[in-house]
Amino acid sequence: MLTYALLDYRTTVRTSIGATPYLLVYGTEAVKPAKVEISSLRNIQEDELSNAEWVSKGIDQLTLIHEKKMVVVYHGQLYRQRMIRAFHKRDEYKGKFAPNRQGSIMVCKVLSGGASVLLDMDGTA
Repeated sequence: MLTYALLDYRTTVRTSIGATPYLLVYGTEAVKPAKVEISSLRNIQEDELSNAEWVSKGIDQLTLIHEKKMVVVYHGQLYRQRMIRAFHKRDEYKGKFAPNRQGSIMVCKVLSGGASVLLDMDGTA
């Protein structure tokens, strides 16, 4: 069953890159075994090609690989920017835990319950 699990993993579109790992390696989408048994238009067309046509079609597919990879790189960059924005958005909101003092402070007195009286280094409250 590992073979089938790996096939599914390699032919599933990744959100971060917008493509399948199989597409990036081979330049075309995989034809799964179930699709091979039930002939698709793609399989029928490939079976009826002459050798010259098949080579020509292969060269055309190879020229498209670079374009597909560039689209994936662009998609990855957009995904990265989106994740950075989400991370910074999360950091911006601190609510009541945001620091309300600038500079060095010292603890002047510790009250019951863990509360503290803080003073700036120049002695102001």
